[in-house]
Amino acid sequence: MRSGLLLLAALAALHGPARAVERLDGDTIKRAFEGNTVSGRYTNGGFFTEFHDPDGRALGHNGWQPNRDACWTTRGDQVCYYYGPQSDRTVHCFTVELNRDLYILRNAGNGQINALASVEPGNPRKHGDNGESWYCDGLISKAPEVPMTRRRVAAR
Repeated sequence: MRSGLLLLAALAALHGPARAVERLDGDTIKRAFEGNTVSGRYTNGGFFTEFHDPDGRALGHNGWQPNRDACWTTRGDQVCYYYGPQSDRTVHCFTVELNRDLYILRNAGNGQINALASVEPGNPRKHGDNGESWYCDGLISKAPEVPMTRRRVAAR
């Protein structure tokens, strides 16, 4: 109950007297999040904490379960998270605003506040992959496209 009141107070402060709220571009988001831990609370009450590994993986938990096959990237002026394998992947993209040291994540689609977060340097919570290693595929890593092989050309 108390933490719910704190969240409401923080949200109210965002709508209070004029404050220096800065909307971040993709490069600024990347510099703030990459190699650091982003932790916070969703507006619906759940907590999350994720280490933003420079290799694109999001290690930790997204509020409901430990991350498995979770990746992050910046696209334009948004940070996007991909959860799960390609067959049933969910994608969530957010714009990010900074008010002092409070990060405000807004749903890219409708602009509503999704979460409030802080950024801790490094990986102080020691988030890892829990022995279930994964990598972020081309959708995330922007790895160079694999050249077409003769077999693939013949199949066309």
